[in-house]
Amino acid sequence: MQQPLPTTGVPPTPALPLPSATPWFGVGMVVLAGVVASLQVGKVAIAVPQLREEFGLGLSMVGWLMAMFSLLGVMGAIPVGAWVARAGDRRLVLVGLAAIAAGSSVGALAQGIAVLLLGRAIEGLGFVLITIAGPAVLQRIAAPAGKDLAFALWSCFMPAGMAIALFIGAMLDGWRGFWFGNAALAVVVLALVLLAVAREDRSGSALPAPSLRDIGRDAAATARAGAPSLIAVSFVVYSLQFFALFSFLPVLLIERMGVSVGTAGMLSALACAANIVGNLAAGMLLTRGVSRWLLVAVASAAMGLAAPGIFLHVLGGTSTFVLCLVFSAVGGLLPATLIGTSAVVAPAPRLVPIAVGLLMLGSNFGQMIGPVTVGAAVDALGWNAAAAIVAGAGGVGVLIALGLRRAMRRNEAARAVRAGH
Repeated sequence: MQQPLPTTGVPPTPALPLPSATPWFGVGMVVLAGVVASLQVGKVAIAVPQLREEFGLGLSMVGWLMAMFSLLGVMGAIPVGAWVARAGDRRLVLVGLAAIAAGSSVGALAQGIAVLLLGRAIEGLGFVLITIAGPAVLQRIAAPAGKDLAFALWSCFMPAGMAIALFIGAMLDGWRGFWFGNAALAVVVLALVLLAVAREDRSGSALPAPSLRDIGRDAAATARAGAPSLIAVSFVVYSLQFFALFSFLPVLLIERMGVSVGTAGMLSALACAANIVGNLAAGMLLTRGVSRWLLVAVASAAMGLAAPGIFLHVLGGTSTFVLCLVFSAVGGLLPATLIGTSAVVAPAPRLVPIAVGLLMLGSNFGQMIGPVTVGAAVDALGWNAAAAIVAGAGGVGVLIALGLRRAMRRNEAARAVRAGH
């Protein structure tokens, strides 16, 4: 007989009534909050030439501006996940939007790099709050039949925001206006979330602020469940592959297709937007009963198999770009599946934010190491090295999917044992 999942240190959670219908407008506003958060990731990339000219920045400092969110995500994902359970998911989404509005305003007014970095740090806090509290809101407000689609919509926030930023970049007239525009948009979305998303019922559930011991206990209990850790590692691999390509795609397209910088940016935006197709397809496939591990395996394998055709100079420019579209679209099956699964495999309902925090830690870690690893490898060995890294990561992703299959079977067996008692 299968052994139940370890839940040592996880207090029992009182059962809450499940919603009978999904408030799709509220879901849409939470997703829109995520898009606002991801715009802050993409806006620096499109403003790099202007920022370098105005502040005299070297590429190293530009790297810090772009890496700030990933660093905060790695350091703060688990503590924020613990905080969500105490402070309330809706409240932290609102605080996150307020932080983005404040940070973007500070950055827009910056006359030196120190203030610009301060603004980025404040925005980064908002990004971490939204990306961890957002799924917790969806888990709470979506009806059981609507959860997979709600999480599929949520998983679109990153490619959607990045694509929007790249498209706007072609029409950008001064970076400060774009920063102020992001601040105004965050305020508008804050008001919409306030109106559209129901406040959680916290009667009788007030909890003290989490101590380091509480955070460590909750994180350990979640990690020991097995499946949440595998999901986090799978997201490391996915983010490494995704950002390894999209960090260098404009350069790759300029080299292979001979297009202008502006055209390369527009094509990169289109390829990034293709990821949304996979995210939405995952939601529909999951509602039809397709196995979660299978979608992860298919996405990982497709990205790995596409890598040689993209990075090696064996195809024409148009064929290479089509393969980038396939890489992005099929790869989009993975984030939607993993984000929804992280809520399913959490050892207890109140640990869902911790499970999401673990996933986001993996996402941010992969986002950090992907561009750095591939960039260094390409400098030393050429594009062949990028092909090997991304293809190898795809193979690792398939192995992780098989491990996730076994972990979820143990999870189901443990639930059956507990239900029998």
